[in-house]
Amino acid sequence: MTAIDYIAPHFPRLNLDELAQYFADERVWLKVSEDNHAEIKQILISAHYVLQTHDRLCVEISNHGEDPVNTNWTTVWENHELLAIYKPPLLPVSRTTRNLYGTLISLVRRHSPWTQAQLLHRLDTETSGLILLAKNSYADKKWKKNFERLMQGKIYHAWVFGRPSWNEMTLECEISEREDSAIRSRMYVVENGVTDYKNPKFSKTHFQVIRNDGARTLVECRLFTGKKHQIRAHLAYLGYPIVGDKIYAFDGLYYLKRFQGPLTAEDFRILGSEHHLLQAVRLELCVEKDSIQTIELK
Repeated sequence: MTAIDYIAPHFPRLNLDELAQYFADERVWLKVSEDNHAEIKQILISAHYVLQTHDRLCVEISNHGEDPVNTNWTTVWENHELLAIYKPPLLPVSRTTRNLYGTLISLVRRHSPWTQAQLLHRLDTETSGLILLAKNSYADKKWKKNFERLMQGKIYHAWVFGRPSWNEMTLECEISEREDSAIRSRMYVVENGVTDYKNPKFSKTHFQVIRNDGARTLVECRLFTGKKHQIRAHLAYLGYPIVGDKIYAFDGLYYLKRFQGPLTAEDFRILGSEHHLLQAVRLELCVEKDSIQTIELK
């Protein structure tokens, strides 16, 4: 494979002419060590250089800074088409305003054989746990159109503030963003008498208390629908926001405070965590007809 063909999937927003300019500007090179552990040299290459096994290809992106991320992802399960990955908290799954290089999908493409891997669904940056990927574009096309059949169940664990008055319950409702919200991304349970909801959508989650720990409770959350911020919005509506949730705990105070400056140690003490304590712990997949593959975090 030529160097330009190899790097193209890693820069999907650049066309081949723009990538060719990287080579013309001497921003692509090989790292080569001679005589086993001697000084490493940098060798400039052309766009059409044919890569060899064990070549170390480097690309310089000028004037680029990224937020630090947790890179401790691992493969939990795989078959010939799919990967179930453990995503740590504080790692975005795909590119954000700042992060191009430090994302889950970018890390998987760089550090696994699956350079064409695709996300089949998403997790919030602060949410940890299991996420499903297609290994290549063929598997992505096959399973995205059959995703509802493939994903038979998703279970999360959430640490919440307080001790629920129930042991088990199911919440069915519409949720939506609101025109008058100070936080544009925040989702609200639709209530009578409020008229500024943007796009209400049906949502359903089943909750079951696992255990109490002082002023906190560990709750199992089974999703029946997969709407944006569904679990977080549901638990906040019930009066038990997730520990560390800057948007839904304390009415979004600490999310808005971040625009004035970094949160302090005291802020995080009150929030209970530097990230919200929500984790995807189990996926139930129908990969073969009439057979459920259960993938769990241990």
